[in-house]
Amino acid sequence: MSSSRRIRRDSLDHLVERVDAREPGSTPHDTIPSGFPSLDNALGGGFRREDLVVLGGDVGAGKSALATGIALRVARAGFPVAFLTGEMDEDRLLERALAIEGKVQIDEMRCATLAESTRAGLGAAAFRLRDLPLRISPLTDPTFSDVTAGLLAGDPGLIVVDYLQLLPPPERRQTHEEDCAASVRALKALALDRHVVCLAVSHLPGMAMERADRRPTLDDFGALGSVKQHADVVLGLYREEMYSTGPDVAGAAELIVAKNRNGPTGFVDLYFHSQWLRFEDMLDPDR
Repeated sequence: MSSSRRIRRDSLDHLVERVDAREPGSTPHDTIPSGFPSLDNALGGGFRREDLVVLGGDVGAGKSALATGIALRVARAGFPVAFLTGEMDEDRLLERALAIEGKVQIDEMRCATLAESTRAGLGAAAFRLRDLPLRISPLTDPTFSDVTAGLLAGDPGLIVVDYLQLLPPPERRQTHEEDCAASVRALKALALDRHVVCLAVSHLPGMAMERADRRPTLDDFGALGSVKQHADVVLGLYREEMYSTGPDVAGAAELIVAKNRNGPTGFVDLYFHSQWLRFEDMLDPDR
């Protein structure tokens, strides 16, 4: 018993020393900023290593675009990122990244109808993306261990999974809901074991189509409640222009912090440039 008390006292002393050593307003050592200042402020500086973050939204809300934007901003800040994609190959994802970073429409790239000024911006964006610590892998392997086997090379700080319902579980269960629940638990274990942030994009199987308020809630994530229980941070993406019209709602997006294990819940205001698949922080739009 005395040994346990001594270990705990040492740990507490070390924690207090770390707190005292931090400069006021500096980012905590275990934190990886998302690159969206309003979200980082809401989360006490950003995502914490060993956390499972789940991002969900209605079909077409822009979940993958926002996850890609976060991955780019995290990589641009110097943190290695591993991106697992189940809906796009590497070329398609890089095409999206170019659109987001260069503020270019994908159709203009595909059809070679870029104006000279836009083409110059695209080249500059490609130059910025070329050396980012961002690795892209497909979600095509049959088991969870197969998917993650080569994922941890390069010591990533952030792992993005797009999306949760395509991630194979460690072992197959009887239903897809049970598979998803097992995948959630496995992602949380991976985050703890490898001291990384896991960001998983998710559909909302529990959202009723006839519901008047389409803002995501914790119960909408389904997976037998495993997201609600095991995720450290749950983010819900809501774009009002998907459900109503008017000049005041065009581009407006709410990112709802539905769960925050280490702090308060709430929401942050984003703006979605649909032509570029680009989300921007309303308080810092040009980052």
